[in-house]
Amino acid sequence: MNENVASIDQRRALRKRANFTAVVTDVITGHPIGHLGNLSANGMLLISTHPPRSEAIYQVSVALPGLGSAPQSIEVGIQEQWHEAAASPGQVWAGYRIVAIDESDAALLDAWLEQPERD
Repeated sequence: MNENVASIDQRRALRKRANFTAVVTDVITGHPIGHLGNLSANGMLLISTHPPRSEAIYQVSVALPGLGSAPQSIEVGIQEQWHEAAASPGQVWAGYRIVAIDESDAALLDAWLEQPERD
């Protein structure tokens, strides 16, 4: 398979919008880096107030609701792919690729992605 086609397919993985407020926290600093816009098995869109460093790598955690009586936190390594100013003043949209996730967190993410979206 052509590598360019594979990378395009990866970026087009099923994305599920976050219809809840999910703060994404840098595990190393303990500080929030943004709010989840959408999430897929391969990456996420974050909405933040500050642009990330180009190609920056973060270890982050995010709590996903609907997987039990309380939200379940997953931890992933992400790398910035792009960022741009959002339509709302003072906001930045940034796309990240998941570069590291352990097996149990990947299973939780898959379970969350398979749930029907709620309004």
